[in-house]
Amino acid sequence: MTIQGVVPEWTSSGVVPPIRPDVDGASPDRSPYQVGLGQFCEQFGTTQERCHILNGFLDFRRELHNAGLVTGFQWLDGSFLERVELTQKRPPRDVDVVSFLQLPDGETQATLLKRAPALFDHHRVKTDYNVDAYFSFLGQPSTSFIVRQIAYWYSMWSHRRDGLWKGFVQISLAPDDDAFARQFIVDKGGVDHG
Repeated sequence: MTIQGVVPEWTSSGVVPPIRPDVDGASPDRSPYQVGLGQFCEQFGTTQERCHILNGFLDFRRELHNAGLVTGFQWLDGSFLERVELTQKRPPRDVDVVSFLQLPDGETQATLLKRAPALFDHHRVKTDYNVDAYFSFLGQPSTSFIVRQIAYWYSMWSHRRDGLWKGFVQISLAPDDDAFARQFIVDKGGVDHG
């Protein structure tokens, strides 16, 4: 099990703070908060609805791993990282995920798409896994392209549509914590799809 950190508690506005409370404003201890997958599931798997979404997310990760995508990281955000049960009187509907992927040796985006087209069917992934999935491929020939992609997602996810600044989470794509996270969901009463 990988232990990296803990995501700060929700603010009174129901969001993860963009900067860890009680640290210098220039501190690097800020969003995206790097945590282990197990820690993330423990902290945010607080209801049956959330456990259902987490189960789908773990199934999505398994599909990525089965396609050979095990190197990179994922940013998680959306209503799943907000306290919508309190602020909007509803459970989260899904988890927003952008996967920053390193392609396996000898693989191209074209060969991956041909080999695993279902992974990139946005509607299917959202319906089957409750994951609003997006992808960015690391190791592109142009470093400036990667920087633009990361800057885009950071600017999209660092605030809500109403302008409130908020934080989000980063977890490793490596499958190290997946079994532990899955067991946590099962122990919590979630259904095991694995």
